[in-house]
Amino acid sequence: MSQIQSKIPFTKMTGSGNDFLIIDNRDMKVSPEEGRELARLACRRKLSVGADGLILIENDPETDFAWRFFNADGSEAEMCGNGARCAARFAILKGITNKERFSFRTLAGIIQARVSGQTATVAMTQPRGLEPHISIEVGGRGMSLDFINTGVPHAVYFTGSPKELEEMDICGRGRAIRYHERFQPAGTNADFAFVTDLHHMQVRTYERGVEDETLACGTGCIAGALTAAAGGLVESPVSVLTRSGETLTIHFEKVLEGNRTSFSAVFLEGGARVVYDAELWDETLRA
Repeated sequence: MSQIQSKIPFTKMTGSGNDFLIIDNRDMKVSPEEGRELARLACRRKLSVGADGLILIENDPETDFAWRFFNADGSEAEMCGNGARCAARFAILKGITNKERFSFRTLAGIIQARVSGQTATVAMTQPRGLEPHISIEVGGRGMSLDFINTGVPHAVYFTGSPKELEEMDICGRGRAIRYHERFQPAGTNADFAFVTDLHHMQVRTYERGVEDETLACGTGCIAGALTAAAGGLVESPVSVLTRSGETLTIHFEKVLEGNRTSFSAVFLEGGARVVYDAELWDETLRA
């Protein structure tokens, strides 16, 4: 990051346990070429600020703003539900928009958002690619997964009990699913879920790009809720307990057309809190 010589103002935010560095980049202080490396270096825990991802807020001619989202490993992702909620509240706090309802552009499409206090709700892009009951082998053991793309790809495994979910080797199993040949070349996020009742469930996620379990994953919670709904296990709204102990609420409409199930009007709702405002010094941006 030798090209960045000055201090960079940023905000650290957390959305149900997902933490992000958010930079108002409307003046393009961080060039397109620098985004990946900035994310990789600044998101390192203990060596720099530490976060699950980096969000750059930029100008857009058709919406209130655009974002570029980078995972902690520097890879650019199409969408992040919790990141989107944090970006929405950041935009209100920093005066980027003062609208009650507004929109911003992501690689997954245009996202509609609204903010009320510390709660941010985003209307997600249309889920696609629902594929139930995919059989794969992981570590010599067969697994049945449900796949759906909720802005990014997710493969969901439903456990038989909360004890099984608690004891699951999320990193080991998740990594094996993430890199399984069935989901190449893009790979997939891996979610492990337990349905408590028609309106409550738990989800743990191994995130592609972070390459670890995160305390929450918005698109993963949506994937868990929608695949469970496709199987008749839950109904909207669904409260999803995340690993952080916080709850995300998923709203959706289930559409049945013959034997085909699809979803529309998918909303992700939950807290988006500011941790602090600070400046990133260039001396921490060294490999």
